[in-house]
Amino acid sequence: MKNFKKFSLLMTIVALMVFVAACGGGTKDTNKDTADKGGKEVSGSIVVSGSTAMQPLVAAAAEQFMADNPKVDIQVNAGGSGTGLSQVAEGSVQIGNSDVFAEEKEGIPADQLVDHKVAVVGITAAVNPDVGIKDISKDNLIKVFTGKITNWKDVGGKDQKIVLVNRPDASGTRAVFNKFGLNGATPAEGITEDSSNTVKKIINETAGAVGYLAFSYFTDDKVTPLSIDGVEPTDENVQSGKFPIWAYEHSYTKGEPSGAAKAFLDYLMSDNVQNNLLKAQGYLPVTKMKVERDAKGNQTNK
Repeated sequence: MKNFKKFSLLMTIVALMVFVAACGGGTKDTNKDTADKGGKEVSGSIVVSGSTAMQPLVAAAAEQFMADNPKVDIQVNAGGSGTGLSQVAEGSVQIGNSDVFAEEKEGIPADQLVDHKVAVVGITAAVNPDVGIKDISKDNLIKVFTGKITNWKDVGGKDQKIVLVNRPDASGTRAVFNKFGLNGATPAEGITEDSSNTVKKIINETAGAVGYLAFSYFTDDKVTPLSIDGVEPTDENVQSGKFPIWAYEHSYTKGEPSGAAKAFLDYLMSDNVQNNLLKAQGYLPVTKMKVERDAKGNQTNK
């Protein structure tokens, strides 16, 4: 009987110790989880619109973000940079994506918008592989696109007529290429097509064709990307500022973002997106740029 009482007392003490430890450990873990989540779970709806070039990237990021945050719903629409800027300015969407600075678009109240630079895109001229050149001077590039040079033999290529493949006037890709590839010159008339995949197909299938594409489309030998003044169109040369044709991919908000929109924009700048998803989608991380540009196109070292 005496031994039984001792055993019962021992079991009571052990049970009490387990209870205290569990309560203390549980409080610590709960506080840690709450701190990690910023004190509350992210929830809400976000509508994003704008740049067609950015749509695949933002859609892929949104899918991952919603998987980690099931109480968030993100709808990603295209429509073009102008549409994204207009809609975010009027408040019909939370995020407006653009290939160009808001200051570059007429009629946009840029002073009301906050710029979040989430990626960088490199762009260069692309030619049909049979043209016979891999490098062109910037001066000759301008002459080709403005119609002053009309045969590839004049720039070291085959005796072949040049066929221009342009983008529509509203295209962000066209704006970037004209500004930094053609020094602001207006291209001559040619085939006009907005879809990058279609542009690539036309260049591949048309003798003497030349257009311009983002680096992500040079994954095979169907078209030939051109170096400019001997500088190759590589990620490294864009990041160092050596290659001239590049631009930021912007996500604009009307005023400072909050709630789910802020959480999603923070996610776009996370290591997971900047170091992994961007590369898979053919973009360059903003975080690895050694130079920066302002809305007027002025480039400086960081």
